[in-house]
Amino acid sequence: SHYDRNLGSNELTGTIPPELGNLKKLDILMLGNNKLTGTIPSELGKLVQISFLYLNSNCLGGEIPQELENLVEANINLSHNYFFSYTGLIPDAWK
Repeated sequence: SHYDRNLGSNELTGTIPPELGNLKKLDILMLGNNKLTGTIPSELGKLVQISFLYLNSNCLGGEIPQELENLVEANINLSHNYFFSYTGLIPDAWK
């Protein structure tokens, strides 16, 4: 079974709950085009089955958690936020 959550363009505010990292069967998580703030929880790096992780076009900032490198099969979009990453640059594949 695959599970997806498309919550994009819903004017969501607040932070991304770290508990989302416990949804091991989550295949798609789209939170783009909202008004989310804070940082990306490192717990999202536990979503190793995820295919799409879209956090673009929010007000997220801080460092991009290195744990996201665990999502080797995922299409990740972090564009249009306020990040600085552990390498100094957002990897091109995540833009």
